[in-house]
Amino acid sequence: MLVLVTLVASVISSFGAPLIPTVARDFHEPPSAAQWTLTVALLVGAVSSPILGRLADGPHRRTTMLGGLTLVTAGGIVAALAGSLTVLITGRALQGVGLGLAPLAIATARDELPQAEVGPAIALLSVSAGAGLGLGYPISGVLADAWGLAGAYWFGAAVSGVALLCVAAVVPSSARRNPGERLDWPGAVLLTSALVPLLVAAAEGTDWGWSSPVIIILSLVGTTLLAMWAVQQLRAENPLVQLRLLRHPSVLAADACALVLGAAMYMVLSAVTQFVQSPRSGGFGFSASAVTAGLVLVPLSMFMLGSSHLLPAVVTRLGGRAVLTLGCLVTSVGCGFFAVFHDALWQAFVMSAVLGVGLGTTFAAIPGVIVQAVPGRETGSAMGFYQVVRFAGFSMGSALTASVLAAHADAAGQPAIDGYILSLGASAGISALAALLAWLLPGWASHTSGI
Repeated sequence: MLVLVTLVASVISSFGAPLIPTVARDFHEPPSAAQWTLTVALLVGAVSSPILGRLADGPHRRTTMLGGLTLVTAGGIVAALAGSLTVLITGRALQGVGLGLAPLAIATARDELPQAEVGPAIALLSVSAGAGLGLGYPISGVLADAWGLAGAYWFGAAVSGVALLCVAAVVPSSARRNPGERLDWPGAVLLTSALVPLLVAAAEGTDWGWSSPVIIILSLVGTTLLAMWAVQQLRAENPLVQLRLLRHPSVLAADACALVLGAAMYMVLSAVTQFVQSPRSGGFGFSASAVTAGLVLVPLSMFMLGSSHLLPAVVTRLGGRAVLTLGCLVTSVGCGFFAVFHDALWQAFVMSAVLGVGLGTTFAAIPGVIVQAVPGRETGSAMGFYQVVRFAGFSMGSALTASVLAAHADAAGQPAIDGYILSLGASAGISALAALLAWLLPGWASHTSGI
């Protein structure tokens, strides 16, 4: 049931990228506006993760999981009935709460499973959240082709409704646990207030002008609020996130990689799914359907799961630091491959497979590195912060892709080939940066005094 919950989260997130062209067409909006159906879900996921993660450390874990799945189900219904893009974005925001359920699943696995099964279970749960994309993308494409956009969102509501019933029947209560610490609402409000202007600035910078007063003000406000949030977290008696956990070299390196790789991953997913659907008449693309765009990511799912099964043996032989570094490098190679070779559809499938190996290795290794480094009572909070940086990276990658493609549009307002190449090349460079961080941060952090 815990795997089902994480799969639901990834399926919900998958209803963004493949359906962006359909949303733009149905609501007569530019792709940059339709991109918000993906970005808003990721933004809500980034904010809800630490809140749900903190609640996971107390006696209300099961209730929180049920409440989250209820909001996700309601969001699917709202999105299915949406008559405007604004209403659709509202529904997608509610669905984004589901992306914050992974910390609850991981904390539950750590407490309820036999000790020998905890490590493999955590790796599986982490990878399931990403591997589900390979399942959700083609399914959402099939449903959209058969029953329209509403059919895809009705399916999402049904799946989350089934997960809700299953959790109610199977997941044990955590009421026996000691009362959790008081939730840090000021921290939650500050984090939300910081992320929103930063993502709006990233998404709208091209349309409004990067040097425009509005973009500059949004960036300054977001950066200032983020700094205020960090200070508030370090001073709070019961912070939303224990930022002091970052003094551990492994936690610092893992979270840094999660942020950078998250941005790279969604830059690729957003760009590739739109690229393959681009009409050949424009001189590139494959005139593919949403179904085909989803099928391109099936190798991503398969190789992510396969890589996770090999992880224990690889970590034993090479060590966690080397595994993270190599995984980031493999991801960079996959992104760079399609940036250079994109004349045939099979090349997109190859890129997806290589990306699956790299992301499967890193996203399976990161939670285990964090869990082993923090006290058991802080598992939910630590995983919540991991989800924050991961989904913040996802959101930034999605927003930046929309901005880059909008900046390289043709006379008809459709993305040009230069925009796709730049997005893919940038994601390759970002993944290489993640490899550098994975290799250097542990050694650097071990010589600091911590936070």
